[in-house]
Amino acid sequence: MNERNRQISEIIEEERSRLLHFIRRRVPNSSDAEDIAQEVFYELVRANRLLMPIEHVTGWLFRVARNRITDLFRKKKTETFSDAAVEDEDGAVLRIEDLLPSPDAGPEALYVRNVLLDELELALDELPEEQRDVFTAHEIEGHSFKEIASRTGVSVNTLLSRKRHAVLHLRERLQRIYDEFAKG
Repeated sequence: MNERNRQISEIIEEERSRLLHFIRRRVPNSSDAEDIAQEVFYELVRANRLLMPIEHVTGWLFRVARNRITDLFRKKKTETFSDAAVEDEDGAVLRIEDLLPSPDAGPEALYVRNVLLDELELALDELPEEQRDVFTAHEIEGHSFKEIASRTGVSVNTLLSRKRHAVLHLRERLQRIYDEFAKG
């Protein structure tokens, strides 16, 4: 057992920074990223103790990390994305939640949802920094506009405008990928 523990320790030491970098690119809150990394390594230790064979440890670690990230976004989504709504020029209410398939609709819908969440990350990276920051702070980290304004010194109205532009961009970007899945 000591040999197995030594091997696990070596794997954790070798893969920790790469795995954490992978998670941090996808999870804006560093505390959440650290928690996910700890969960992934806990799962590795648990699998080792249960003598579960893992052929490709690195691939397994990243797969578990991706699943934990998906779980985090699913949990956060119900807290914040559902509440995110802005009106477009025609007065129609735009919600990111409306673009995502239900995670309860089966494996294909879950796959589409995960692809859309990956696309969301890419789309967020395309936003100007000030729009991305306000969207992330409000929607993903759950801060109020008043808190963000206090922290940044930017007026609430400016923050609302930046978030509106971010949501419009994200809606357009995600709608294209969503439409691709709807055709197929």
